[in-house]
Amino acid sequence: MKRMIRPLSQWMLLAVTLLAWQSVTAQELPDFTVLVEEAAPGVVNISTTRTMSRDSSVQNFGGQELPEIFRHFFGDRFPAPPGGQAPGRPRERQSLGSGFIISEDGYLLTNAHVVDGADEILVRLSDRRELQAELVGSDARTDVALLKVDAEDLSPLKLGDSDSLKVGEWVAAIGSPFGFDHSVTAGIISAIDRTLPRDAYVPFIQTDVAINPGNSGGPLFNLDGRVIGINSQIFTRSGGFMGLSFAIPINVAMDVADQLRDDGQVRRGWLGVMIQPVSRDLAESFGMDGPSGALIADLDPSGPAARDGLQAGDVILEVDGSRVHDSSTLPRLIGGIAPGSEVELKLMRDGERRELSITLGDWPEVEPATASRPQENRQARLGISVGELEPAERESLGIDGGVRVREVDPNGVAAAAGIRPGDILVSIDHQAVNDPDQLIEMVGDLPVDRAVPVRLYRDGRSMFVALRLNPE
Repeated sequence: MKRMIRPLSQWMLLAVTLLAWQSVTAQELPDFTVLVEEAAPGVVNISTTRTMSRDSSVQNFGGQELPEIFRHFFGDRFPAPPGGQAPGRPRERQSLGSGFIISEDGYLLTNAHVVDGADEILVRLSDRRELQAELVGSDARTDVALLKVDAEDLSPLKLGDSDSLKVGEWVAAIGSPFGFDHSVTAGIISAIDRTLPRDAYVPFIQTDVAINPGNSGGPLFNLDGRVIGINSQIFTRSGGFMGLSFAIPINVAMDVADQLRDDGQVRRGWLGVMIQPVSRDLAESFGMDGPSGALIADLDPSGPAARDGLQAGDVILEVDGSRVHDSSTLPRLIGGIAPGSEVELKLMRDGERRELSITLGDWPEVEPATASRPQENRQARLGISVGELEPAERESLGIDGGVRVREVDPNGVAAAAGIRPGDILVSIDHQAVNDPDQLIEMVGDLPVDRAVPVRLYRDGRSMFVALRLNPE
């Protein structure tokens, strides 16, 4: 009998332990019910209508228009019903998104891409009121749009501080995925300060919150029920959610919204430089302890940087005391400062740390572009063959010297550095290359105990590579 009692008591102890653990775990998991009840009235559904040619995007199955049920779930990737309109005549296309109220006098935030090109914007509130919205302004670079509705008894959301976020925090989203109003999803912050291609001005918040078409423009909340971001993008290979969603920090969005409301446009500081990352070899070639900062590959000759003394080859390390961790950090720091402001830069030039003051310009509507057009001398030590540049080529690039790379030995040191046929070598180890004969002399004097920076032009764009010679 004793043998039976002992195992039974052990099972009872284990059961009590499991129940206690489950109770503690349940208490630790967040409860979003209060958050949703309080925040839902401030979240809106946004639908837009745009008139467009029927020929521009009609998709069909076997010559038949796509059924309405599929259009509802797949959104504006498919055309609206033809309604008896003949091919080629204008038609209306509808799209869905989300947004949220930020003030009692009717201002709302959403994504710029939600309302892009819209002829009509309709906002539906949680109490089923439908209101015509006016587009106050939008900013494509941050994907933020400010709307205005004329209504009373609105429920603006409380805004949080996106600069104080930490990875691992619980967050929740409310929006209209595929048109399903006020759907709630939750997760955690996966990363902060995330850079996405073609979005240099937004330090995105990455989450694992389920975001789908129709969520765009909706709010991302912290556990205090405060908005800390605008859901904007997802990473996907299938067209649906795959666990990677990205939100615009609310501090960035509100700075844009304030400018749109006050001035109708967004102004950003501008340096007038082309930048590239600093690799480990480039860092060594510049006399740096490790890869960090933003390398100036080229300058707009009429820009603030060229005017105030920045040079190609400079590595910017700090802007007004804020560290430039990598090349993606610089546009955010400069873009967040008002044009006309004077900034203090700490940089590395020719192996020495320097400080320089720059007065920022105003970001131009059209970014300046450099035009380009696509006797031989073999450099055995580099593994390249170079030739003279035509005067017209030098003039088009705004350079005094340079040589054209004609051939590259795939097993040579130039190929290992990333130099390609067609590249134009402008300088090696901070010394200008004027012609092929000078290059022969320069290569003979290059060190073999460290990497040296090579500045070149490729497809009209300036860049640096690190070249490391083999001992002879």
